[in-house]
Amino acid sequence: MASSEGFLNEEQRERMKVATDYAAEVLSSSPNSPSPTSSGLLAEHFPKAPGGAKGPSAGVPARHVRRTHSGKLVRVKKDGAGGKGTWGKLLDTDGDTHIDRNDPNYDSGEEPYELVGTTRSDPLDEYKKSVVSLIEEYFSTGDVHVAVSDLRELGSTEYHPYFIKRLVSIAMDRHDKEKEMASVLLSALYADVISAAQISQGFYLLVESADDLSVDILDAVDVLALFLARAVVDDILPPAFITRAGRMLPESSKGLQVLQTAEKSYLSAPHHAELVERRWGGITHFTVEEVKKRIADLLKEYVESGDASEACRCIRQLGVSFFHHEVVKKALILAMEIRTAEPLILKLLKEAAEEGLISSSQMAKGFSRLSDSLDDLALDIPNAKTLYQSLVPLAIGEGWLDASYANSFGDGQVPNDAEKVRRYKEEAVSIIHEYFLSDDIPELIRSVEDLGAPEFHPIFLKKLITLAMDRKNREKEMASVLLSALHVEIFSSEDIVDGFVMLLESAEDTALDILDASHALSLFLARAVIDDVLAPLNLDEMASRLPPNCSGTETVRVARSLIGARHAGERLLRCWGGGTGWAVEDAKDKIQKLLEEFESGGVVAEACHCIRDLSMPFFSHEVVKKALVMAMEKKNDRLLDLLHECFNEGLITTNQMTKGFTRIKDGLDDLALDIPNAKDKFSFYVEHGKEKDWLPPSFGSSAQEA
Repeated sequence: MASSEGFLNEEQRERMKVATDYAAEVLSSSPNSPSPTSSGLLAEHFPKAPGGAKGPSAGVPARHVRRTHSGKLVRVKKDGAGGKGTWGKLLDTDGDTHIDRNDPNYDSGEEPYELVGTTRSDPLDEYKKSVVSLIEEYFSTGDVHVAVSDLRELGSTEYHPYFIKRLVSIAMDRHDKEKEMASVLLSALYADVISAAQISQGFYLLVESADDLSVDILDAVDVLALFLARAVVDDILPPAFITRAGRMLPESSKGLQVLQTAEKSYLSAPHHAELVERRWGGITHFTVEEVKKRIADLLKEYVESGDASEACRCIRQLGVSFFHHEVVKKALILAMEIRTAEPLILKLLKEAAEEGLISSSQMAKGFSRLSDSLDDLALDIPNAKTLYQSLVPLAIGEGWLDASYANSFGDGQVPNDAEKVRRYKEEAVSIIHEYFLSDDIPELIRSVEDLGAPEFHPIFLKKLITLAMDRKNREKEMASVLLSALHVEIFSSEDIVDGFVMLLESAEDTALDILDASHALSLFLARAVIDDVLAPLNLDEMASRLPPNCSGTETVRVARSLIGARHAGERLLRCWGGGTGWAVEDAKDKIQKLLEEFESGGVVAEACHCIRDLSMPFFSHEVVKKALVMAMEKKNDRLLDLLHECFNEGLITTNQMTKGFTRIKDGLDDLALDIPNAKDKFSFYVEHGKEKDWLPPSFGSSAQEA
């Protein structure tokens, strides 16, 4: 135990010897390495061996040395990571480690992570893909309710304008059936699912892309114009859209051609609403001739079989509720031609009326059409007039023809009275259409006076409002303006009340042909009260004259609420938007600028030209009002010369002059705050207007009282 090497056993001494020899070999083989005797670096970390043996001062620890099978000594990495031909340590995190993909033990999971860029999915693209399948399914099934439900469930409401664009663009390249289905779906979606603003945005996207659509669809301009016109007729797109969209499109754009075609070829034509709605064959996809043939066939089959239930089922299956008047007319003619078939025909019409299959308005329209054709019918059926005269009271007595039909046609008296009413209606319609084209109120009043028959004035009013409701806001505004003039000139208050009562009684039937008839009629009623054509108490009188459960009662209630709303007067005066498609403020701004330009030294002829270019004769009272106010403020009576020239040229009518002066009179108290002598000035202007025949003589006394 006294040996100097007593602290190491035999194995340890062997390992120490191997480590010392290896360290000496490594250090001596390196040219830049210091000699083993002079190096103190390793000596700092390894103590001397006990008993005077050489310690590992110039070598490495023995555990870092490994002998290979060939007998060579190799240096291994720290912590057993190994060198060449070794497995490496358990958790090797060395960044320089090389992965050999040819190694049988290669694991792809050992590969370092690499971030790979990918295209982010666009929600709009996903939405477009979804709606295409929705549209295709709708065109296959024709189920409007399912399509509406699917679009609502799809969400992404901000993308609805793109749905409109895709729906119409797909339908444009299909048959008339799909075009009609697309228009029907848009009407179903309007307001409930897609807002009015989004409808406008969608159609603007379509108009804007007209150039691209024309590449694939040869008649894209005409088809898109028809879609646009149909949207206006269906009241899902305001007529003002055409003007507004036109301002944003370049002149060379095909979109501008679309707007012009829609306005000039479709929306300006007589009876344009009916023509546009039937352009694609209607929902049934039949032509009018095909429908007439089907009606004739089912009536003949009914006369042979006598099965009224089956005949009603066939009528319902036609799906042409707006054309049921043709069923009535053909059925009555068949009853006249085949006298033995009359009881069966009357039974069918009675059953169809009781089931609600044929509405009262369609029933009355069928009788009216038969009445209009009695002269021609008498060539084949000599006693046609006598038979017709006997059928009317019979139908009224059994309750399937409204008694108001007899009232409007001379109380069911001799055919001469009915003929007189029929001719009056034809003349009235012709006069109203001419007025909508010319906007000449004095000429219309002369024409109505020439017609005579003041007892038919309520019928004229009913025709005027009904025709206006089926047209654009321009005609609605013109109808309201005309009512004011007729009330002043030739219509009594009783005439106007009676006319509105007739409208309210038939409001439910009118709604079958004009979707928003009830709302439009309530606006006409409220506007008439604001224009002093009706007194507020007249609304109560009308409601009391309506039959129980009549939908017209609700229309009167809505009119009352419109009148009672805040700023009702100003809102109702603008309810039709001025009729030109401009915002009222835009029109006022234009009028203000042209008057300022004239006042600063302009030419009368040029100012008149600008007023004519406004194309707003029904809004000329605003020109009168602003001209008079400016004359008071600027103390420049030269503006009166402009009004006189406008009056002489027919640009401003007596009615518009009166209305403009009346608006000044109503606001004199407010004007006096800024213009102290406003009342004196106004009195002077009234006298001047009377001298120049601008105003009726009756206006003077009321003005002086003001």
